[in-house]
Amino acid sequence: MKLAVAALLVASAVAFAPAQTSKATTALNVNELELGATEPLGVFDPLGWMTSEPESFERRRAVERKHGRIAMMAIVGNIVHNNHITFDGYLSPSNDLKFSDVPTGIDGIFTVPTAGIAQIIFFLGFVELTWLPASQYDGDYGIGYFGGDIFNPEEKARKLNAEINNGRAAMMGIMGNMVAEKITGQTMYEQYAANHFNPFNDGEGVFFN
Repeated sequence: MKLAVAALLVASAVAFAPAQTSKATTALNVNELELGATEPLGVFDPLGWMTSEPESFERRRAVERKHGRIAMMAIVGNIVHNNHITFDGYLSPSNDLKFSDVPTGIDGIFTVPTAGIAQIIFFLGFVELTWLPASQYDGDYGIGYFGGDIFNPEEKARKLNAEINNGRAAMMGIMGNMVAEKITGQTMYEQYAANHFNPFNDGEGVFFN
């Protein structure tokens, strides 16, 4: 069941690639305009931004890629925490707060002390400015693929394409999870444990019983 749930969370990828009007390449020599243009939608630019604002494409693709990476980590972290897998010990000894005391779901962030939130923001800002700068649009920070480089252009394109589409699915997945949690009043774990998959008409729905 848990594997099925994880699969459902990443199964909703759709294509939002802009129209191919110019060449834009990453440091890996892969055409950025071809990445993310997958079936069934293929090239998808409903607002016509590639025609009206072609100079903004590189930044928007960089933002999409980074947000997708963050969302993929969020989805994994959410699944792990909802299965009650936590660190041992104390999150805040001065507040007598253990990691296991932090509730699952969105409300968990509100139990973290203010000093802890400040540390998280400071760390993320430090990473953004020094290691993963937003000004580096190609998204290649020298880390490689699991520590190694990919030298086959076709394989590079396939993996970069998978990253973008999985990131899109994760963005929709984490947002959908948060919305469902607020609509149903149940965390991910509680919804699945109760077979409460549909808030509209499963007998426990918020809108229709």
